[in-house]
Parts: sequence; structure tokens; C-alpha cells
Amino acid sequence: MKKTKRILALAGAALLFALYAATLVLALIGSEHALTLLKAAIVCTIIVPVFLYGYILVYRVLKREDPDGR
Repeated sequence: MKKTKRILALAGAALLFALYAATLVLALIGSEHALTLLKAAIVCTIIVPVFLYGYILVYRVLKREDPDGR
């Protein structure tokens, strides 16, 4: 299980790095489509970590073991 968590954490970090790089590149490009993609990249840069954090919180609540053994 630890190995899976490490792989998923690395994949999440790589995804965030790719989003930051895309945001930077799209900010420097001057086409009209780049502006739309820049807005989408900025939104994804904010939304993806929020969803990941929410998923972790829900997982902790659902995974919690009941002391009665139920």
C-alpha cells in the first residue's frame, strides 16, 4: 500500500508541475486560443489540488476503523 501511495503522490506532483508549466507557456504565447487555454490551465491549477485534498479527507473518514469492529 505504501508503494501505491508513493506512486500516486508522484503522479499528482507531476500533474501539478505540468499544469504550472502549461500555465507559464500559455501566458507567454500571444494567440487568441492561448488566452482561453491559459484560463483553463489556471482554473485546473486551482481545482485539481482542491479535489485531491477533498478525496483524501473523504478517504480518511471512510477508511477509519470502528473500535467496535463493525
